[in-house]
Amino acid sequence: MRIGEVCLLTRDVPRLAEFYRKLLGVEPGGDREDPEHQFVLTEETALAVMWAEGPFEGRNAVLAFTVEDMDAAYARVLELGAEIIEPPTERPWGAVNMSFRDPDGSTVYLRKLVKEFP
Repeated sequence: MRIGEVCLLTRDVPRLAEFYRKLLGVEPGGDREDPEHQFVLTEETALAVMWAEGPFEGRNAVLAFTVEDMDAAYARVLELGAEIIEPPTERPWGAVNMSFRDPDGSTVYLRKLVKEFP
């Protein structure tokens, strides 16, 4: 069994889906105009954004993406105007991590692995 989809809940599907498309460098799919549900990634594990009613403050998910070029990824995050929690920082376990908030306030981590793990 493997994860098939991660879904972010929001009250503004087009805005949040477009943010992640720009962050990930993904071309818009056919559902770009759907105000209730859009796929951003549709590879082995999908990233979907879905409209939701209810009491949540956008901090109900934490996402982590592995990147090849942290400098380029950090520049893209800055260009998108995201709130930086922590700039790229080298970690003792062999990664460079950074974190920021998406437009709904959810925490997103980017990591670049700098050494091989067994």
